[in-house]
Amino acid sequence: MLKKLISAINLRSGKRNIIMSKMPVTAVRRNPPRHTIEEADIGEDSFPHVPIPSRRKHGSGSENDSRSLEGDYGNVALLLFLYVLQGIPLGVAGSIPMLLQSRGVSYKDQAIFSFVFWPFSIKLLWAPLVDSLYLSSFGRRKSWLVPIQYLIGVFMIFLSYHVNSLIGSEKSGDGVSVYFLTFIFFMLNFLAATQDIAVDGWALTMLSRRNVGWASTCNSVGQTAGYFLGNILFLALESADFCNKYLRSEPQQTGLITLAGFMFFWGIVFFVTTTLVMIMKHEADDPDADSEQGILDTYKQLVKVIRLKPIISYAIILLTVKIGFAAADSLTGLKLIEAGMKKETLALFAVPMIPIQIILPLIISKYTAGPTPMDVYLRAMPFRLLMGLVYAFMVWISHGVQSSPGVFPTSFYAFILIVYALHQVTLYSMFVSGMAFHAKISDPSIGGTYMTLLNTLSNLGGNWPSTLALWLVDGLTLKSCIGAVGSCEKSAPLEEQCTQHGGACETNVDGYYIESILLIAIGFLWYIWRYKKVKELDRLDISAWKCS
Repeated sequence: MLKKLISAINLRSGKRNIIMSKMPVTAVRRNPPRHTIEEADIGEDSFPHVPIPSRRKHGSGSENDSRSLEGDYGNVALLLFLYVLQGIPLGVAGSIPMLLQSRGVSYKDQAIFSFVFWPFSIKLLWAPLVDSLYLSSFGRRKSWLVPIQYLIGVFMIFLSYHVNSLIGSEKSGDGVSVYFLTFIFFMLNFLAATQDIAVDGWALTMLSRRNVGWASTCNSVGQTAGYFLGNILFLALESADFCNKYLRSEPQQTGLITLAGFMFFWGIVFFVTTTLVMIMKHEADDPDADSEQGILDTYKQLVKVIRLKPIISYAIILLTVKIGFAAADSLTGLKLIEAGMKKETLALFAVPMIPIQIILPLIISKYTAGPTPMDVYLRAMPFRLLMGLVYAFMVWISHGVQSSPGVFPTSFYAFILIVYALHQVTLYSMFVSGMAFHAKISDPSIGGTYMTLLNTLSNLGGNWPSTLALWLVDGLTLKSCIGAVGSCEKSAPLEEQCTQHGGACETNVDGYYIESILLIAIGFLWYIWRYKKVKELDRLDISAWKCS
């Protein structure tokens, strides 16, 4: 699940889930309608999967040097910490698909669990409520932030006592309570998404006007750091092999930490820090940033935008454009784990990619700053589709290059890094150009609502194909029982019956390769079908996108 490995430098949209199924983390945001800051979250599910940094427009008066932060050092530190807390549950959720894969769960179970990454993609639905309902005596943002973070702490402590029974044991998929696990983590991410809405809004009033642009930096750095702690660092320290090889002088059967202990620790951190924020941090009012627009007015704005004919056409594009990438984004990481690669090794591939993910948008933005940013989008799409074939080839050769089960040559790891770096070029070319187009067409008269709607559609367009790809892959896979009488197709009990009689289930046709070829073909057909329409929308007069 490289898909939820390398979201949020906002997986994110990410998101995210990379998860390779969720791997699954970038998310959409809303901002107070009268403010100029916008945030675009990416929900790309890529391989590996990490949060993708959100890019905001900085206020023209903000000075991002050390002197401009005078008087705001404490506020920046608090915002940074709140975003780190937000990234922890996202990172833990992103690590669960890898843990499930090592326990032999079916891909349909992975598809079910992938729904936990949806809240960040649909939070537009309840963001107006968070912005409008509050206790003025307690604080507009604290009215939501404090109870939400207490609830996150409750969920994490509850999970610490039950997660071992819910997730089962290694190579024993029957012990996994997928539905209950999905419900708990869905609620956890729902709470994290709601916390995100509150913190985004508070950032606009917590920082002085000259420093409000630092909210974007706090978000990107904080959430990425939290995701790193909850995903990459956790998977490494939870692995007995990694700890015995790099951190211990005497081998042991477990890692330095456990999932239960990790969640209990952060649950306590949520309780303690939330109490301190509630008692010690005063929330100041700012009429210029805190719009008093009503809930109904906000939803009416959304309806007005959705009824625009160009938006209807573009919504169809956003909801279908990522079909061709679904197999590569959601399944590749899981298939590498299935082939024998250790989950912690896969997670660590995210680390060398972070500098690339920071530099790429800066380079690509030079080519998307013109009047037709979607030209870059269209040029990059065929190459991203072809990278799906390279991913499939990478999975195929992973079975043959191992010197012993689970041991891969250094050259193969180098190959993975090169392939992923090339994939990032195509992914970011589409992402940056798409965000540039959103910024170009968004009607400034309704603030962040317009941009957030477009990002929501983009995120949903990545989530549903990935979930569907996970759901279908088992049905497209054909297995046979070798060495005994029995069947291994589409049934765990039948596979167990085969092995109990001395046989072994062997895969004749892997549904991953069928999906890869089929979805890439659909992607190229989509490209032919929508190419002219994308060009047409990119060249429409800005007035066509206005609500009035």
